[in-house]
Amino acid sequence: MSVDAIIACLKKHYPPGKFKSNDPFRVLIATVLSQRTRDEVTDRATKKLFAKYETPAALASADVGDVEELIREVGFYRVKAPRIKEIAQRIHNEFKGKLPGEMDILISLPGVGRKTANCVLVYGFGKDAIAVDTHVHRISNRLGLVATRTPEETEIKLREVLPIKHWRYINELLVRFGQDICRPVSPKCGICPIIVLCPSGKP
Repeated sequence: MSVDAIIACLKKHYPPGKFKSNDPFRVLIATVLSQRTRDEVTDRATKKLFAKYETPAALASADVGDVEELIREVGFYRVKAPRIKEIAQRIHNEFKGKLPGEMDILISLPGVGRKTANCVLVYGFGKDAIAVDTHVHRISNRLGLVATRTPEETEIKLREVLPIKHWRYINELLVRFGQDICRPVSPKCGICPIIVLCPSGKP
């Protein structure tokens, strides 16, 4: 199976550009808020939060109760509010308000794992990285690109089989594909644009 063919076909179906490189700090906070939360809810909460607290310095000094109110829509908002404040404090105090684009530093921040860090590298810094969420993990296995049990294993294997030129696009493509067609339950194989390339598909 050609990885290049899969990516080319998905790019035609989902032209890149929904997620653009942005302010790294905003990408980081939005990605933390997105955990176990729908995209549209995350977008609303992120806009509310940054309308009031635009910088790490501002968020670092925010009242946690006020942050909770602004992000109330997202899942586990009482856990995420103090977490994002602590992230802002560390960025403000340790890095002079500028988020570093280094994996080791990113994953040292509270609540930031490899998936979140890779999202920041891709969408915040425009770097070549592979952000593996549940969609990327599930679909990579369905397509036979990998045979893994965890997202962490999937990232490692995708680094081996996926040409680096595709790394920064794979998350956006498979997330959109996973939400639209290749769903966890009852995938829409009948309208799948890559069904002929998929060993798991049922046309």
